[in-house]
Amino acid sequence: MKLPSITYTQQKHCKADDVMKLPSITYTQDALEHFDQVIDKEWLITNGLGGYSSSSVLSINTRKYHGLLVAALHPPGNRTICLTKLDEDVIVGNTIYRLGTNDFKDALYPQGYKYLKEFSISPNPTFNYVLGSVKIKKIIFMPKQKNVVCSIYHILNNSSSEVAVVIYPLLTCRYYHTVVDSQKLPLNFTQRSVVNGFQVTFERPQATIMSYITEGSYRESVNWIERLHYRNETERGEANLDDCFQPGYFMVKIQANTEKQFVVAVAADSEERIANEVLNSIGNSTERIQEALNQELTMHSNLLTGFYASHPEVPMSDWLNWVLLAADSFVVEDATARKSIIAGYFWFEPWGRDTFVSLPGIMLITKRFDQAKGILQNFSQYCKGGLIPNFIADRTGQPVYNTVDGTFWYINAVLQYLKYTGDWGFVKGELWQKLQEIINYHQKGTLYGIRLDDDGLIMHGPRLTWMDAVVEGDAITPRAGKAVEIQALYYNSLQIMSLLANKFGDLDLSQKYNGMAEKTRKSFNEKYWNPSFDCLYDVLGIEGVDKSLRPNQIFAVSLDFSMLDLEKSRKVVDIVNKELVTPFGLRTLSLNDPKFMGKCLGNRRSRDAAYHNGTIWPWLLGPYVTAYLRVNGYTKETRDFAFNTWILPFFKTGIHQGGLGTISEIFDCDPPNEPRGCISQAWSVGEPMRAYIEDIMMIKPKFSALHA
Repeated sequence: MKLPSITYTQQKHCKADDVMKLPSITYTQDALEHFDQVIDKEWLITNGLGGYSSSSVLSINTRKYHGLLVAALHPPGNRTICLTKLDEDVIVGNTIYRLGTNDFKDALYPQGYKYLKEFSISPNPTFNYVLGSVKIKKIIFMPKQKNVVCSIYHILNNSSSEVAVVIYPLLTCRYYHTVVDSQKLPLNFTQRSVVNGFQVTFERPQATIMSYITEGSYRESVNWIERLHYRNETERGEANLDDCFQPGYFMVKIQANTEKQFVVAVAADSEERIANEVLNSIGNSTERIQEALNQELTMHSNLLTGFYASHPEVPMSDWLNWVLLAADSFVVEDATARKSIIAGYFWFEPWGRDTFVSLPGIMLITKRFDQAKGILQNFSQYCKGGLIPNFIADRTGQPVYNTVDGTFWYINAVLQYLKYTGDWGFVKGELWQKLQEIINYHQKGTLYGIRLDDDGLIMHGPRLTWMDAVVEGDAITPRAGKAVEIQALYYNSLQIMSLLANKFGDLDLSQKYNGMAEKTRKSFNEKYWNPSFDCLYDVLGIEGVDKSLRPNQIFAVSLDFSMLDLEKSRKVVDIVNKELVTPFGLRTLSLNDPKFMGKCLGNRRSRDAAYHNGTIWPWLLGPYVTAYLRVNGYTKETRDFAFNTWILPFFKTGIHQGGLGTISEIFDCDPPNEPRGCISQAWSVGEPMRAYIEDIMMIKPKFSALHA
């Protein structure tokens, strides 16, 4: 089978008043007939609140996280599955065509996916069905900053009979990590009909779902659909059977040899009043909702046009357009319009580490400087005991602090922000005091055994680095002691602090930080070099050194301030290239290590055991490309090599894997390198894109020489 492909073209830049054509991925009938190959292809659209709409190309929900309306009831958290899907029956004469498909584990029923003749995403998913002389087109649309989903239908009836379209909404109201068993814990709700629609109010969780159709009628008729099966959750050893209910159905009639367009809109909120206001805000006519969709498409187009206008050196290409649109999807806001970066869809919240690794690619190269500033400001307010939160819990909104590297990535992000903006006043006025407190707390010791040791290196407890997988309380990669990248990040942070103190006129403090950094550099070079393999040890542990060959050492070369000389830096890059680089990113452990695991699948124990023991992580491609060019020189030849060998193949292939038009969290190391984890991950998009713009295209920040 020839899988769908994207045309990668270098286009002329748009003029200011031109409308940029949005990228598209299309699956034709030939591709759709290969069920086993397309069932794992997923689409995702987001609403800027943390909510989303997602399913498979075939409209079969394969995950408990799939749903047409997954609302962030307390943005950007408390994500709740509200509308599971819409199933359609089309009645032509005496024939009923059932377009929906549900997986009941032992059977697919009905099998409406067989009527699907074309699927495309551009970036909204569009389904085209052909039933003889009747054609149905359905577009899924989520307005920005609203917990609403719209299904826009266009029916072309070229038959000599009247056609009736019956639409069954499948509802639930559950936290997105859970499923419903109506026999053990039934959903408690009340419902009532409204004009051309319905309202359902749930007790637990407290939420109201409201819906209407712009043309046609609604009839109440409750029907439970039980034991829906999520095949992907079965593979993951997670809860995989779910119960949903139909409150009733919508009906629209289309006369012979005519066409009709209409919309089913669904909104949700924890308060009935707000749900009603949100639903009314999009309008109650097909024309107004179509206009809202057109405005949304124009916003996407303007985003791309603006990027190329501010980066005239960058060739236009569909693959880059997808990456830019994906980057935008991670930017969310709360009820007070404060921005944050979702680490990944479906199940990650805003994570400190992921946010500040991703921020240069997601926000700085795209010139979202005010939003980046706000995020730095917000996380500074969360700082506790000298630590930036590891993540903000989805359900409670409370910060959790179990990280040793997130804080140093925060300081690095401050430097990157300054390199792009030169906004010294903001950093001095609002961040400088907190930054000093961070270093002070690390000197005297803070939570989780994090403290500066006498040798100038940072000590820390287990499961505090980015390799933090755990099985039943046991850390898979504990890395307790002194992990290599923590020292690289700490040294980088000290040099940044010295630079800032100097800029702010405190020369004594600048000298102090510089002296601390020198002590760290000296100890690092004395203790971390592995002469047997000409590389760095991964961890100096309490019981000895960990010689595992992992990608963490690449940060000792890629960060702005490095403790290594050029010769050692080259050796680190060489061994990482030889042992760890793949077309999808860097594997987390050498193939020769007895702990290596080539596939990240199975139940949670099995997955977590492989998570950082061989699994490929795309985000690491960013720092690797930076390190490679830093030691090999930024010549046209080396940059072309890096682009054609790593960046271009990675993006061109990656946007077809898992989540269409975006990049997955991880990939299996063993062929065929299946995508795993989240179908769309912020740092998987942000870091390789940053490396492409800054290192390969050589579009450096305006103030990049500030630390030279």
